[in-house]
Amino acid sequence: MTRQINKDTTVCISLAARPSNFGTRFHNFLYDKLDLDYLYKAFATDDIAAAIGGVRALGIRGCAVSMPFKEDVIPLVDALDPSAEAIHSVNTIVNDDGFLRAYNTDYIAIATLLAQYRLPTDRVFALRGSGGMAKAVACALKDAGFTQCYIVAKNKQTGPALAELCGYEWTPDMEGIDADVLINATPLGMGGGPEAETLAFTKEEVNRASVIFDVVALPPITPLTRYARTQDKTVIAGSEVFAIQAVEQFVLYTGTRPSDELFQQAASYSRS
Repeated sequence: MTRQINKDTTVCISLAARPSNFGTRFHNFLYDKLDLDYLYKAFATDDIAAAIGGVRALGIRGCAVSMPFKEDVIPLVDALDPSAEAIHSVNTIVNDDGFLRAYNTDYIAIATLLAQYRLPTDRVFALRGSGGMAKAVACALKDAGFTQCYIVAKNKQTGPALAELCGYEWTPDMEGIDADVLINATPLGMGGGPEAETLAFTKEEVNRASVIFDVVALPPITPLTRYARTQDKTVIAGSEVFAIQAVEQFVLYTGTRPSDELFQQAASYSRS
């Protein structure tokens, strides 16, 4: 029997400059399988303050926050969970009767993947970006024990600040850096934008590395990961990040944790 939407259906949403169908497919798949009276919808916005006001006013239960709003929403919520406060970045908002509490499940996803891929902590990392997602990545690297990392960011305020936060080194570009692991935490290569076909790192930089990690989830195969696979590099994809952080959001919104089997089914369905 098809689940019927009604006046009591609980609504969760995502807010992004360039929304994808990943969250919509992932969450709604689990709602159906677990017979939960929930609905998930993705939205684009260029007015994050008004959008968060709508979350509060309309009783939206959960709100996923994507680039470029992960830091902009901080003054718009009522409280920060330690996961968001520690890195000053938000990707999840939970609405309890008008009280908005912000979380960051990106950190959990990055930390989980670092452990799953068993990357040695003596590897040299180059992390491109200094925004909200880059903060989650850098803090996860730091807490996992990685000490040799370059924050590669053109922004002369946020780049050095992130490097200082984690005890890493800031550089505006990749000149002179020989990194074994390359991580992209910028919109470079993201579908739908002006830089959709841009490699976050040059082919020469990829050739010298052994592991390529792109947090961009749209498209599932980015220009960076596509080229890295042709060179037989170990690739960690943004779709993997998305699936892990999304299930943690699902738990926050519903209070229900799906089985590992159901999680894998939802992750696979969201990428199909």
